[in-house]
Amino acid sequence: MTFKDIFKSSFLENVTAVSILDIVIALVLAFCLGLFIFYIYKKTYSGVLYSSSFGVTLVALTMITTLVILAVTSNVVLSLGMVGALSIVRFRTAIKEPLDIAFLFWAIADGIVLAAGMIPLAVFGSVLIGVVILVFANHKDMSNPYIVVLRTNGHESETKAVEFLKSHVKKCVVKSKTAQKGFVELNLEIRLQDENTDFVNELADVDGVESAVLVSYNGDYMG
Repeated sequence: MTFKDIFKSSFLENVTAVSILDIVIALVLAFCLGLFIFYIYKKTYSGVLYSSSFGVTLVALTMITTLVILAVTSNVVLSLGMVGALSIVRFRTAIKEPLDIAFLFWAIADGIVLAAGMIPLAVFGSVLIGVVILVFANHKDMSNPYIVVLRTNGHESETKAVEFLKSHVKKCVVKSKTAQKGFVELNLEIRLQDENTDFVNELADVDGVESAVLVSYNGDYMG
């Protein structure tokens, strides 16, 4: 063994495993596609409180995945070690919206495809997925359920209010009822006939009705 052999390092040999040009192109494209995913997420978000940090996470996740896959594809031994390292990672953050899972997998898939060199697949696939999500996520279906929270001062006014409501909606089902001395509160699931919600104003004017509240029903209602 010579003096030079002592300072030889396989680590330095890996410096040129991936060219600088490939790294720049892959990360720039990953950033652009991540921004596109962020834009689609922002346009299609339908939750109560919008979280900009999740959008930033989508951009970062696309770039991080690209970085990891670039390293894995350049070294078989590294790929085996990466599998072992990632297998011990556990994520505890709860996903509140089902569509958020699709965005997370979309960002990861884009990073993998870009790092694999399949640029046309990543670009055209992302555009197609974005169009599909925009069309279906922004589609307003009149069959979507709503909840009407109705407060009346007695049985007679309750009957009048429910009959009025049934005549102005496609479907009306009582989900829960609270009766106390002097007032009755109802939670009713309804299906709208169209986008017009003026019937709620008229419902509030019915004799004996103290308040009428229309709430969008997102499926989390328990009753």
